[in-house]
Amino acid sequence: MTNTHKFNLLAVAIGAILLTGCGDAETTLIEKDPIEVPDDEHDHDDDHTDDEYTIDSMGRLAVLSADSNVASVFDLDDNDLLDTFTLIHTSNTLTSSADYRFAVIASRAQDYVGFIDGGMWREDHTAHLHDYEQSPAMSDFEVTGSSPTHILSHDGQMAVFFDGNADASTPASVKVVTDTQISSEADPLPTLDYTINMHGVAEPRGEYLLATVRRDDAENTSVAKILPDQVGVYHLHDDVYKQEQVLDLLCPDLHGAAQNEDYVVFGCTDGVLSAHEHDDVYEAEKIANIDLLDGLRIGTLYGHEESDSLIGIASGHAAGEVILINVNPEQSMMEALSWQPDSDASPVSYAFSHEGSEFLILDSLGFLNVLSAYEEDGIVRWELRESVDISEQDVSTMPEGMSFSMTVAQNGDYVYIADPIAQHVLQIDLETLAITDDIELDFAPQSVTWLGIAESDHDHE
Repeated sequence: MTNTHKFNLLAVAIGAILLTGCGDAETTLIEKDPIEVPDDEHDHDDDHTDDEYTIDSMGRLAVLSADSNVASVFDLDDNDLLDTFTLIHTSNTLTSSADYRFAVIASRAQDYVGFIDGGMWREDHTAHLHDYEQSPAMSDFEVTGSSPTHILSHDGQMAVFFDGNADASTPASVKVVTDTQISSEADPLPTLDYTINMHGVAEPRGEYLLATVRRDDAENTSVAKILPDQVGVYHLHDDVYKQEQVLDLLCPDLHGAAQNEDYVVFGCTDGVLSAHEHDDVYEAEKIANIDLLDGLRIGTLYGHEESDSLIGIASGHAAGEVILINVNPEQSMMEALSWQPDSDASPVSYAFSHEGSEFLILDSLGFLNVLSAYEEDGIVRWELRESVDISEQDVSTMPEGMSFSMTVAQNGDYVYIADPIAQHVLQIDLETLAITDDIELDFAPQSVTWLGIAESDHDHE
């Protein structure tokens, strides 16, 4: 049964704070008491516990304005505005770095990738975990290249794929960076340089990088020749990725990639290409499209380290039908999810919960659709748990070019949803699906991303 909840936001008891001045880079910084960092020159043989050095915090939220080139950072413990930052360029995307310390600001048209230090991070000191907290700050560090497009993170590494520029005869490239390297402004960064431009993608995996290969147009099986049709395996040597292998299966019109603990998956016109490491060599398998797709391509994929199942998004080039696909590389199968978006509700944002047991779809009508994983006959499948109506606004008044957006906390069961019509960000508890907080804005949010100290599996002996 599908349960649909409609929340009356006026009835929610929230200590909302009205904030002003978000469009001004000189907004007064709300000073937080500094975290006392104990002297680390201590004897690690002492009986210390993580609690002495860790910070209990909800984290922080970076919000990109749709009205100006300004990013704001909020403290999620009290919803205080910590600072605002005027960005260099006016057309930007927002995401988080691999370990969630930095907000990543990218402008494809301006060949720019920059960073805002959210001010919270963790270091593993072997004997204990050590957390740090400071005020947010704009970083001087940039990752340079031509036309940064796909930015993907996995297990503490972030890969930026630069498409290059055919008109300027600039080839594609990939740079991989960790939060530590951003903080230390490392130079050089681990880099893969191509000899030709392409609209490609790369997945970092420890010392290896699985990245697209564009062949000569006469050989390329892609209809759009700027799209690659092969995947290469590259190994890092002295900050340079060297090709060690090209997977033996083709992937025409390759677009989109994701990974879980064991597999890296790429979207192709005729299915998905699955890569799996075995005895230091990657083996490839093609999982063919199911008949339901009928010419639609899986061009976007979502994966989580804790989930055997990846979610593929199949659609045409133009706006229209979207089909959600359960991709299970271990079982060499794909199937349509039992729940699919309504024809009048276009998905605008997707995300796994921080533990990977739920998949979230936010749609254009303002519904958060929560899918839960279950196992049947040894196969992970997904079913609709609930659809939550998160907006009391008339969604037909959504400003042109804007949409709802969301980000998932990595230290608890919370999702944050930004509403450009109401100009606020809602906090929703994924356990109860109740609205538990509300950050009021004085601007329309374009996108949001969670920053902070992610939940860790660190275990002391």
